[in-house]
Amino acid sequence: MNANIRQYQQRDQNELMAAWEAANSLAHSFLDNDFVAQVRRDIPAVYLPNADTWVAEIDQCVVGFIALMGHQVGALFLQPEHHGKGIGKALMDKAQTLHGYLEVEVFKANAIGRKFYASYGFKLQEQKCDQKPEEALAELAGHPVLRLKFSASQ
Repeated sequence: MNANIRQYQQRDQNELMAAWEAANSLAHSFLDNDFVAQVRRDIPAVYLPNADTWVAEIDQCVVGFIALMGHQVGALFLQPEHHGKGIGKALMDKAQTLHGYLEVEVFKANAIGRKFYASYGFKLQEQKCDQKPEEALAELAGHPVLRLKFSASQ
């Protein structure tokens, strides 16, 4: 199934949030409800205005997205029914074309994300546990986070 990859536009927000909601519930069931509620508020207010976000669209419907901050993948979420169809890879390919090497932080407990990143070729750089509150949002949840790196020349 071929998806059209294009830059995020404000009109995509509801579909983007629906993709996040569905995928987040599946991959991050271990997260605290208050934490998830805060992320839900922060995506449109903080992250989308400050990230280079690309959406995957099928039949003019947004089914997933990737948000980039330079070489850092801040988010990659797809509607669960579109997992395993090459759409996540297409979004990551776009990011890799734009930025070359990529880095991402993924919760250690996120088996879905870890499997995807490993299959794409990301390699473990470090595991973080006891993080300071001012650091990345993933660490604020109090769950171990893995920092991964991808480079075409690995």
